[in-house]
Amino acid sequence: MYTESLVKLGKVRSEIREIFEYGNKRKAEIGADKVFDFSIGNPSVPAPKSVDNAIIDLVENFDSVALHGYTSAQGDGKVRETIANYVNKRFGTDITANNIYMTCGAAASLTIVMNAIMQKDDECIVFTPYFPEYGVFLERTGAKLVAVDSEEKTFQIDIDKFEKAITEKTKAVIINSPNNPSGVVYTVETIEKMCKVLNDKQEEYGHPIFLITDEPYRELVYDDTEVPYMINYYDNTFVCYSYSKALSLPGERIGYIVVSPKMVDEADAYAAVCGAGRALGYVCAPSLYQRVIERCIDETADISIYKTNRDLLYNALTEMGYECVYPDGAFYLFVKAMCEDAHEFCEKAKDYELLLVPADSFGTPGYVRVSYCVQTKQIEDALPAFEALAKNYK
Repeated sequence: MYTESLVKLGKVRSEIREIFEYGNKRKAEIGADKVFDFSIGNPSVPAPKSVDNAIIDLVENFDSVALHGYTSAQGDGKVRETIANYVNKRFGTDITANNIYMTCGAAASLTIVMNAIMQKDDECIVFTPYFPEYGVFLERTGAKLVAVDSEEKTFQIDIDKFEKAITEKTKAVIINSPNNPSGVVYTVETIEKMCKVLNDKQEEYGHPIFLITDEPYRELVYDDTEVPYMINYYDNTFVCYSYSKALSLPGERIGYIVVSPKMVDEADAYAAVCGAGRALGYVCAPSLYQRVIERCIDETADISIYKTNRDLLYNALTEMGYECVYPDGAFYLFVKAMCEDAHEFCEKAKDYELLLVPADSFGTPGYVRVSYCVQTKQIEDALPAFEALAKNYK
């Protein structure tokens, strides 16, 4: 009667959500302060005051009918122009409002782009570790996800493995930098090598290979780390951006797609994005928050808090003997489990009320993700539990 694959998907939450719900249950049973929940990437830093001020001013002084009414399907023209001007000033690009499509966050951006370009039996390459929902999004297009293992230790792209994985069916490549779950930022050298392979393979196969760059964590970088802006490195690029993390607005679902002005058949590429948005029902992103973004275009939440958390957690865990990937960005610590089975390790962690996410679903068995977008006090309080957990394996 119903679409079987979607019934199954609806009955089984993602592993991250399952652990998060388990945490809510434990908090109700023993108290929130006794549960150390590092499962979900929900920002703990409040949105900038400028966001609150913009909302208040818009509600009080903007025409109410216009404020809450429909914008153009692809987003308000003035908002898109503001974003285009900001991106051009920041990254030296040459985009216009007609390269931008406003969306309900990064998930909508990704699904729109995938539906715009992917067809049945096409292949899309991702690099481990990768966000598990990529597979869910791709499945609905009939395309196949091809996971390529990254370099050990550094988790930069393994260029040799990448080159071997590309076939004539390769239609797209997804990158996520800063990366969820590793926190790794791809270096300029890595990006340049990857783009050379892509350009060579496009020429070899005689058709475009699109790059989809998933960028909800772009602003969350530390120690002056550079995040290359991919339109400047590769012509056939779609940028999928979200303000969920940058402005601590995950529940408001606001972001955008940039279609590179240098893309092959650019007008058709943008039309395909608009068409996919229409077909999926992702038209007219929330109008209030489009206008909030327009007013807060160069703002971010207080990212320094995440850096404090990173330094505290990374330094403490490595001193305890944990093997951790050093994160240059995002708000996740990627930690090697102290036994072969990461699920077993995470179950043992529950004995100490530590909620960690096994990375098998991210394509990297043997690791766990620790989300440190929490109150700093939670990390401080959890350190004895991490130490007790480690002692089980020494």
